[in-house]
Amino acid sequence: MKARRANSRDRILAAAADVAREAGPGSLSLDAVANRAGVSKGGLLYNFPTKAKLMQGLVENYLHEFEQALEARVAEAGNENALSAYVRLSADECEEPQPSASWIFSAIAEDPDFLTPIKAFKQQLFERLKGETGDLGSLLVCFLAIEGLRSMNLFDSDVLSPEERKLLVSSLLEIAG
Repeated sequence: MKARRANSRDRILAAAADVAREAGPGSLSLDAVANRAGVSKGGLLYNFPTKAKLMQGLVENYLHEFEQALEARVAEAGNENALSAYVRLSADECEEPQPSASWIFSAIAEDPDFLTPIKAFKQQLFERLKGETGDLGSLLVCFLAIEGLRSMNLFDSDVLSPEERKLLVSSLLEIAG
């Protein structure tokens, strides 16, 4: 059976993610993405009319991949609840070094709705976890602590030692049940 060939939108998003990882999202150039994806600049602009739209596509793609990874963890674990899976997945992600977040500010300046899919995703995730978690207090502590870790990672302002980070995650997993 033949593998499905990625469409140009998927190839562009994969290329943009590669370029952003290598050069940082703030240095993302449409020409570099088009070259990496093997499409013309016109083909790129057909799918993503502006750099801001390309960045928004990257964010939406990341959110979709996170959701799929969360679903896979919950399905694989069997005895692990969704909140514990969320804590583990998020903590693992926060171990990865992140490029400077300055690109976020320029993306927001260019398109004030840039954060809309992120807000909607987080709201949907919180509501799901609330529906699957019996203790709202535990959910709030875990969710806000993980969002704090994400924020420190994103803005390169992590003040925790590796031991403190490990203690935090194990404490959150205990709280999550």
